[in-house]
This record gives sequence, structure tokens and C-alpha cells, in this order.
Amino acid sequence: MTSTAAARRGVLRSTFAAVVVAVALLVPAAQSSATGACARHTTGECRAGSTHPAGTTAQCKDSTYSSAQHFRGTCSGHGGVRYWYK
Repeated sequence: MTSTAAARRGVLRSTFAAVVVAVALLVPAAQSSATGACARHTTGECRAGSTHPAGTTAQCKDSTYSSAQHFRGTCSGHGGVRYWYK
């Protein structure tokens, strides 16, 4: 084997190792957000693990519930968001 082939093989191993480490660090973060953590919001408090009616994504400040599919404008006519469930 020539020295250039050995050098390429070393670079490939290093790159592969870096990718494996990066994936190992990112997978737990993705799993935690999928298992009950809220997305980042500008208002309200995360209560993803609490009990709430099925299909709701937020509780408004006037104690009504919202099932809005998008964050923008959620509870806009109800004083804003008190708790997020998503």
C-alpha cells in the first residue's frame, strides 16, 4: 500500500469517527424533544408531561384550551398562552 492510500484511509477513518460521535450526541437530544418536551416558545410555560385534554396543544390564560396546529396566534383572543403541551 502506498503512503497516499494509507493517508486517505486514515482520513476516512477519522471522518467516520467524527460522524459517529456527532450522531451519538444528537440522538438523545432528538429523543428528549419527542418524548414530552415543548418546543421553544416566546411566552407560556412548558407542561408537556402534565395531564390535559387529548388533542390540545396549549392552555390559554383564561383557562380555555387550544388545539392550534401552529404556534403563532395560539390563544390570541384569550389573553395568550399559559401552558404549552407541545
